[in-house]
Amino acid sequence: MGGNKDARLTVLVVDDHEDLREMLRYMVERLGYRVVEAENGREAIEIVRHKCPDLILMDLSMPVMDGLAATRLLRTTKEACHVPIVAISANRREQSQADALAAGCNEYLTKPVNFHQLDSLLGTWLPAQA
Repeated sequence: MGGNKDARLTVLVVDDHEDLREMLRYMVERLGYRVVEAENGREAIEIVRHKCPDLILMDLSMPVMDGLAATRLLRTTKEACHVPIVAISANRREQSQADALAAGCNEYLTKPVNFHQLDSLLGTWLPAQA
C-alpha cells in the first residue's frame, strides 16, 4: 500500500478559527501528512472515537470545549491515551505551557506557528513517512 493516500499518517488539527485550521492544514499537508479538522474539543473527541489520528495539534482556547479539557478527557480514553498531543496557543506565559503539559499535552507551540518548528516537531513525534 506504499502509494495509497490512506496509508499516510494522520494529523488532527483542532482550532475554532477556520483561517488558522487552513494554515495548519497547508503546512502539515506540505510535510506529507493527511489532515482531519475539528472546530473544538468536543468535535476532536468524536473524531478520535471513530478513527484515532497519529498526532493531534490542539488549540487551547476554544468555545464548546477548550483544548485543556479535551486533552484531559482524551488521556482517559484507550483510543487516544498514547497519541501525541501538541498544544497550540498564542499565550506565551510559562503557566499556560505548564497547564498544557499537566493536562497531558506532550509539547507546546506558540502562535504564529513556524513551518520549520512544526516540521521538526512532527519529525520527533511521528515515524518517517515511507
